[in-house]
Amino acid sequence: MYQSLNLQKEQSLSQQPSEPTSPLPRSNAMPTASVSNTASPVESAFCYANEAIIITDAENRVVEVNPAFCELTGMTLGDVQGKTPEAFSILPLDDSRTTRLMREELQLRDRSKSQVSYRSHDGQFYPGMMSINRVRDEHGAIDHHVIVLADLSAIPAHARHLNREVYFDALTGLPNLQLLTQLIQESMQHAEAKQLPLAVCSLDIDFFKNINDRLGTSVGDALLSSFSQRISHLLFGDDVLARVGGDEFVLLLHHGVDEDFFEKLLASIRQPLMVDGQSIHLTASLGVTRYPNDHVQGDVLLRHANQAMYRAKQRGRDTFHLFDPNHDRLLQVRHEQRQRFIDGLNHNELCLYYQPQVDMRSGKVVGVEALIRWQHPEEGLLAPGQFLPIIDTTPLEVSLGEWVIERALCQLTEWHAQGIALPINVNISPTHLLVSSFSQRLAELLACHPDVPPSMLKLEVLESAAMHDVQAALHNMSLCQALGVSFAIDDFGTGFSSLTHLRQLPVNLIKIDQSFVRDMLSDQDDMAIVESVIYMANRFRRPMLAEGVETLEHAKALMALGCELAQGYGIARPMPAEALPAWLADWPMRADWNSLAQSAC
Repeated sequence: MYQSLNLQKEQSLSQQPSEPTSPLPRSNAMPTASVSNTASPVESAFCYANEAIIITDAENRVVEVNPAFCELTGMTLGDVQGKTPEAFSILPLDDSRTTRLMREELQLRDRSKSQVSYRSHDGQFYPGMMSINRVRDEHGAIDHHVIVLADLSAIPAHARHLNREVYFDALTGLPNLQLLTQLIQESMQHAEAKQLPLAVCSLDIDFFKNINDRLGTSVGDALLSSFSQRISHLLFGDDVLARVGGDEFVLLLHHGVDEDFFEKLLASIRQPLMVDGQSIHLTASLGVTRYPNDHVQGDVLLRHANQAMYRAKQRGRDTFHLFDPNHDRLLQVRHEQRQRFIDGLNHNELCLYYQPQVDMRSGKVVGVEALIRWQHPEEGLLAPGQFLPIIDTTPLEVSLGEWVIERALCQLTEWHAQGIALPINVNISPTHLLVSSFSQRLAELLACHPDVPPSMLKLEVLESAAMHDVQAALHNMSLCQALGVSFAIDDFGTGFSSLTHLRQLPVNLIKIDQSFVRDMLSDQDDMAIVESVIYMANRFRRPMLAEGVETLEHAKALMALGCELAQGYGIARPMPAEALPAWLADWPMRADWNSLAQSAC
């Protein structure tokens, strides 16, 4: 009988049941052993299995147990033979309702799985996972049952005297967060030693609060209990389901999973649950992280699974998201960089450099452009391209923009006292320009500097920024213009603006992007673009300024095309504010540029 029962047991475990609540298949699950012509391999599996195995007859009375059962419980075959499992204290962890549900599931599906407690050899009760598989003969009649009892106790020995309420959820009977934390740590150690995968999955029911508010907490509690039962039936072997919050659950999966498994898990959750005569449809959001790919401590694993779950909710719910450790590390680095930038802004590590703008025909200096620099204590002077991408499209762009405007207004006040009257052009990001309160905040900053005429402040916006939301840009720019502040379109020619938008926007200056100007003398395409921009600006009667003017040859070519304003390294490199007075004093003595201006007259 022993060999026959165990051979049939192996055959039953290799079958995949068709019911939707049966354990979901995994492509990388542990392989099922094949049936040998002899009983020896089956006997070996039975004898050396880590889990306790109990074989009962058609009436669920014990006919055989394996050594693992004897070691786990301290009972021999003689102690339990002929008895039902309930008789030797394998008990459900919650109430009689769970027992009834488990029996009903077994009647319907020939398979049941539930959290239980068992009496160990020391007389104490410990948590376990019990799966029951009913085996039928070739005529469909019940032949025997195969019961597998897995020890879930990761409770340290010194804490085993504590009440089970400390480690288990009162409503569902599932492990709580305290026990789960210990189970994760133990599972990680096992996975590390055996070189096996481990998945931690955070599962949250979508819009559960709405259901609770609509149907009441009693129905909500019953729903959570039924939900936990359904998920438990979908698990394998020593996989664990824990409840860590109101509608928050965690799955601890020991054999690895693929994306197909999670799709089927979510599909099973979508099947309606009957609670108090009501059919309730649920969906869930699932976040997954895998160990050792995500090689961190247990509490961090759980946090990463939660992060992935919230990402799934952001994607629209009723889906899953896999945590990417590499992406997370990049996000962490980016977060640290942004925090360091905030510190630099608060500790006056940022500064403005100024690059002069001149009228090539007259030789007159007509203004300066303010360019941000970071005087980093460790890395030295950093150019904008080294740190501005860190804050791109974030609220920090607004903070930086306000700082730049405020600093430029302070500089205008200082220069006014020195007898220097040069407008300052300040670059404004799209994020900042399109803030609804932009003009109001600008008015407040101007009011703090009454000695500075608003016309001395000019705002430069990227062509693409202005076109991002034309109506919002037009509204804010018009309000600023009413304050006396003018605008320039920066990097013109790199975006996709229409002529209609260009005509609508209240811009007083068009700046030709330096990427075209720099190579215009050697690249026919760049020359054609510069010619087109100049022609368009002239048609709209808008002044234009060329960036990237590095040589007198560039200047002569631009003037021949009709562009008279310029800035670039051929005129001056960006400089600290304190260096500008000396440069202004030296500029009239630049014979090369003066001769250019004279020849143009």
